[in-house]
Amino acid sequence: MMPSLFIAHGAPLLAVENNEYTQFLNQLGDSLPRPKAIVLFSAHWESRVQKVSEVDEYDTIYDFGGFDPALYTIKYPAKGSQGISSEIMDLFRANGIPFDIETRRGLDHGAWVVLRLLYPNADVPVIAMSVNPALTPEEQYKVGKSLAALRAKEVLIIGSGGTVHNLRAVNFADNGQVDTWAVEFDDWLAHHLHTWDTNSLFKYDSLAPNAQYAVPPYGNEHFVPIFYAMGASDDNKTAKLLHRSFRYGNLSHSVWQFGE
Repeated sequence: MMPSLFIAHGAPLLAVENNEYTQFLNQLGDSLPRPKAIVLFSAHWESRVQKVSEVDEYDTIYDFGGFDPALYTIKYPAKGSQGISSEIMDLFRANGIPFDIETRRGLDHGAWVVLRLLYPNADVPVIAMSVNPALTPEEQYKVGKSLAALRAKEVLIIGSGGTVHNLRAVNFADNGQVDTWAVEFDDWLAHHLHTWDTNSLFKYDSLAPNAQYAVPPYGNEHFVPIFYAMGASDDNKTAKLLHRSFRYGNLSHSVWQFGE
């Protein structure tokens, strides 16, 4: 049985950096059982109706500006899997999840930065998935839960985003200090994830300390992938923090494993 994962994709520079976090993700790819395919929900693909990719080979999307020119030369030519895409559609139909098929869109940096660190050879099929920040956390969790059966078929389900992601608060000078408000929010989140307290987690915006700063209303798309990933392991209900660090004062680099 594959776990499901929530992985922070940080800033695009991770794709060309060698640091504690990139080294961890390299090692994580080596330590996981080899997946048959990867289903990835990216914070950088928003849609009001759930999108399911059915793509033969993905283009690489550079959905950012002003960074190291080397970033714009990177290619991650992952292939899709029509078989797994079809299984996802069947599961969505069975669980009453509306969806649309996407046949052209490439992989945004929320997807390819993470995937390239885990599987640098682009040799694992990928099914890209959108997120809908307008749904309630319960509804996002339900979308993930509907795909739980894929884990028994060696499919790795990933939510890619960030637990603390407020671009108006980051300090790109990065003096190594971490803002207290970010740690307090992330500590609250960790406690309720470890206990699988969905009642509290689904109300994080009103219950968690500093929630409106850690997950600003204009930027909740980076937080919600955690509910898709968590829902995919509803049949096991275990959560393990595999890594946590911060960059730029408060931008979280956290990796959570759900299920076993």
